[in-house]
Amino acid sequence: MIQAGPDRSSRPGPSDPSHIGHEPHPVPAGYSQRALHYRPPVWLRGGHLQSVWPTLFRRVALEEPEVEVIATPDNDELHLDWYRQGSDRLAILCHGLEGHSRRSYMIGLARALLRDGWDVLAWNFRSCGGVMNHQPRFYHSGATEDLDQVVRHALTGDYRRLGLAGFSMGGNLTLLYLAQQGEQLDSRIGGAVTFSVPCDLAGSADMLARPSRRIYMKRFLRDLKVKMQAKAERFPDLIDITGFDSIRNFHQFDDLYTAPLHGFASARDYWARCSALGRLRDIRVPALMVSAEDDPFLSEACFPDSPKQLGRHVTLEAPRWGGHVGFVEQSQDGYYWSERRATVFFSQLARS
Repeated sequence: MIQAGPDRSSRPGPSDPSHIGHEPHPVPAGYSQRALHYRPPVWLRGGHLQSVWPTLFRRVALEEPEVEVIATPDNDELHLDWYRQGSDRLAILCHGLEGHSRRSYMIGLARALLRDGWDVLAWNFRSCGGVMNHQPRFYHSGATEDLDQVVRHALTGDYRRLGLAGFSMGGNLTLLYLAQQGEQLDSRIGGAVTFSVPCDLAGSADMLARPSRRIYMKRFLRDLKVKMQAKAERFPDLIDITGFDSIRNFHQFDDLYTAPLHGFASARDYWARCSALGRLRDIRVPALMVSAEDDPFLSEACFPDSPKQLGRHVTLEAPRWGGHVGFVEQSQDGYYWSERRATVFFSQLARS
């Protein structure tokens, strides 16, 4: 089942192919180094502040996307946001844990890529984006079958080049997908850029279990409780939320819900099988990992520095600052540094 959104082809702006190339590139000519070396405002040189600032204060304006719903083989559905402008290049964006396709970091990158001549597809993981999915399962860090379906659906269009981008959990998902595809990856997929990647899921769970990270866990668990309540009402024989309020970390949540609902023996089994860290060397296209050293979500293992771990095609950049999906920049055009870095990477994909 495919449900298309309203036709906006008659409206001006990104829907009009003539718009391509008429807006300035988000990285001014001669300033590419600005996109390679991040220096935040002095008052934002802290990992926690960088992590919460965009959520609290950033708003990005972008016209409404064309919405499409595609069916999955297990009688579920995925919700996609399309920003089309007649390009032959497409970027597919993956959000983070308990995020959705219209979070500010997703819209911010979509705006930058649209101005750089790309079509953009931002998709929602199952249960995200304000619409509960139909099956007991929801999403997890290794649900690459859903990303694969989105990619295959997108490639039925007339695109000669496709790039992937992922934030946080969506970054791990993107890298794991590329690794699993290996040599079989469609030749039109040029590579991927990822930010704030918890590629060591067990280590990241340990980091978020620390008392100093309690503010993040409380928010994640608050949102997840709403979803699990809805699922328990629909599937009472499979899901029991009795005692949910005693959960304090992902060790407990993933043991009780993520693992059993998605075919894993335990949280540890889930983390081991779905962490991209051990599979990076299997990637066969250019992949950029950008993770800040002060990211409060990431363990030391999330910063692999040996060729044996990274393989030939993966590059890690670890700016000193940036927090978790932060990389805040004060600029007249409203772009964040991560968006400048991504457009530089994608411009290389377009030429390949």
